[in-house]
Amino acid sequence: MNLLFFSSAFCEPCMATRGVLAEVARLVPAAAAAELDVVRDAAEAERAGIRSTPTVVVVGADGAEVFRAEGVPTVNQVLVALAKAV
Repeated sequence: MNLLFFSSAFCEPCMATRGVLAEVARLVPAAAAAELDVVRDAAEAERAGIRSTPTVVVVGADGAEVFRAEGVPTVNQVLVALAKAV
């Protein structure tokens, strides 16, 4: 499973999302998120169809997108998505 977090430098909701993902990582250590800046990682953001930040995408082992949250997700939303991605 992959957990991708698309952010931008001056995004206040991105700070809240970092807190959510830190709590998820504490609860599920194997679920560390890769943070991608939409400016620095523009090609990856474009491939993923990112239109706003923060956006969190969970991708299953088969490469299929299981979950996408535009805005700040809840810890429970991310945990359920990770369970579906396994």
